[in-house]
Amino acid sequence: MTSTELAATADRIRALAAGLRENGTDQDALNALAATRELTRAVSQLQVEAVAVLQRSGAFAAAGHRRPDSAVASALTVDRGRAREIVRAAEHVAARVDLQGQVLPPVLPAMAAAFSSGAASLQHVDLIARLLDSPAARRIPPYAWTGIEEQIAAVADTSTPTELARFGAELVRAYDQDGDEPDEREPVQVNELRLTPLPGGGGKISGVFTDPVRYAMIATVIDAKATPLTAQDPRSAAERNADALTEVCGFVATHGDTILPTTAGERPHIAVTVRLADLENRARAACLDLGDTPTPAALRALCCDAKVIPIVLDGDSQPLDIGREARTIPLAIRRAIVARDRGCAHPGCDRPPSWCEIHHIREWARGGHTKTDNLVMLCWTHHQEIHSTEWLVRIARDGLPEFIPPAWLDKERTPRRHPRTGPPGRPDSTRPPQTNPGRSVFRVPR
Repeated sequence: MTSTELAATADRIRALAAGLRENGTDQDALNALAATRELTRAVSQLQVEAVAVLQRSGAFAAAGHRRPDSAVASALTVDRGRAREIVRAAEHVAARVDLQGQVLPPVLPAMAAAFSSGAASLQHVDLIARLLDSPAARRIPPYAWTGIEEQIAAVADTSTPTELARFGAELVRAYDQDGDEPDEREPVQVNELRLTPLPGGGGKISGVFTDPVRYAMIATVIDAKATPLTAQDPRSAAERNADALTEVCGFVATHGDTILPTTAGERPHIAVTVRLADLENRARAACLDLGDTPTPAALRALCCDAKVIPIVLDGDSQPLDIGREARTIPLAIRRAIVARDRGCAHPGCDRPPSWCEIHHIREWARGGHTKTDNLVMLCWTHHQEIHSTEWLVRIARDGLPEFIPPAWLDKERTPRRHPRTGPPGRPDSTRPPQTNPGRSVFRVPR
């Protein structure tokens, strides 16, 4: 199928959607909704086969992408997790090529048949592929796994992805009831702590510690600080535990010079970005380093009793232009880049500043200055891609970074930018990308 045929198909679907919106009946809507099940699976098949072809030909590696999921995410403008589902499906239900160039059958032949017939969705395939990679499934001999996979594929069309994954896991457990031999099994401890930001600000912390020593250490410290302040302390036990954890972390951040490692070149800290106008208005609006907006009361508390670094935008308190004197990024300039980019500036990336590096757009060794209009914040993955692929980065005339995709991804090479770049509250921080040339454009040699 050519790109012209695909475009015509997409136009036809849009026309059907427009007709449904304007004159559709309830029955028309129900019929259309049912049909999208097959259409969605057909599109997933096309995406998976396209990725498989590019993997077999080595096109991703030739374009400088060490991991295909990053290239797929850019091509489809989706989150990397979604791109990883497509890549994982291509690795398991599409034909492969070995080192000698010989074509091999899919890793999951039964699921491949179900997927190609439309009986299984992309999510079905992804979950079963992950099940295959589990330790229990890897202990199952190939002949036994073939039977298990056939049973899984047989019920894919009538099961939700979660139900199918649960059914597959039960089959694996039923076969692998004994697990490893006692003399081969090593005790596996699960120690995990997840930090999940919430859309409206703040976040959720959850964790599991099966190591009794680690758990006891954490529980002892929290319990000591969570004691009720008085007999009438209105806080619940959970609220006291949360306050205790915050207080302990705050103490370590303030007094842990010899304990805490540096984060991206400096000690962990809380940075508050505030516009000059808001600062003059008694600081009623500000933005924390990770993107949250504190309440005025919380902001006043931070400024009163914590090591807070104020970043005043449009102020003259920091020298931000040091010309050619240094290659390393001075702390003042790094803070200015953090305030502007607020994490990896590559479109679609959600990495916070603590996971990022500062990149010279025009290399320092080639005359690039260590100035804000020649610097951009990138996570490790996108920093490597800027150096090894056809992506370009520049600072536009409005002072914000924008990225030019390679021609294979976008023939027009229309500049893209991350919607969060720019100071909080800046009117032009969400404007569409500028098409006029920027001030600092430099293609990094491969």
